Amino acid sequence: MSTPPLSGGMKMLALSGMTRLCKGLVVVLVAAYILIHLFPSSLTYLALVPAMTIPFAWNLITAGYIEQSIYGLVVSTIGLLFIGKLLEPVWGPKEFSKFILVVNFLTSVCIFITAIALYCITKQESYLYMPLSGFHGVISGFLVGIKQIIPDQELPFLKIKMKWLPSITILCLIAMSFWMLKAMPYLPNVIFGTYISWIYLRYWQNIPETKLRGDPSEDFTFSTFFPEFVRPIIDPVAAKFHQMLFGRSETSNDAQGYTLAGEPLPGSHHIEASRRREKGARALEERLAVAQIAGELQKDATENV
Repeated sequence: MSTPPLSGGMKMLALSGMTRLCKGLVVVLVAAYILIHLFPSSLTYLALVPAMTIPFAWNLITAGYIEQSIYGLVVSTIGLLFIGKLLEPVWGPKEFSKFILVVNFLTSVCIFITAIALYCITKQESYLYMPLSGFHGVISGFLVGIKQIIPDQELPFLKIKMKWLPSITILCLIAMSFWMLKAMPYLPNVIFGTYISWIYLRYWQNIPETKLRGDPSEDFTFSTFFPEFVRPIIDPVAAKFHQMLFGRSETSNDAQGYTLAGEPLPGSHHIEASRRREKGARALEERLAVAQIAGELQKDATENV
């Protein structure tokens, strides 16, 4: 299946089609940013401070919506508006909201466990009292969603396929962490956000149209985040983790597909993977068409004036 090029109408696409849910979340992020700068003490209660998570367990939920820097706020806002408006029509508002809530919460849980483990190993109290927060775990998860629905679509100018965006983002952030200490706090969110998002889309996401759960296609295995030459090493390890966590072999799931009732639907994973990509490409194509029409109307109105 061919996917529409992104070069035409991309500028207008960037200015149109912002969903109400995404706009509402942007308001939440901006309001939270203003709040913690007007009242700095509120950061202690809203961000993830591992030593205070018990009894302040709500910070596992609120931490994901607290951006401490203007750079993080800008990146999260842009990612939410521009990537969210592509994913929400494909998944639907309910599933889109569920994805954000689950990824945000589980990312915070993973960061909390990691901080406690690091403290137990190193005995450094900084791991317990450093306020950690940010929406970038979900933004990295959005990139996993893009990888799933339009993996072979290329970014304009860069000629990089969408399926490599999550991996490239993690690699770039790791490299930046060696040179810029300010980039280090973003790394746990991005890594855990990427992995939790993949687990959610791979095993948990409900597909009402087909009564399937998850995406067991071969193009969405864990090893597809890595170059082909290391996949023979990654696949056996990933299969072991899969069997420990989900109680089945990867081969069995790929052969049968996932269903809500646990009944196998042979070959359903190929149909579902194709359906996702077609729906994602169609949503993108429709938005590009609307953007091009809006651009032409705006141009005509300008010329008439």
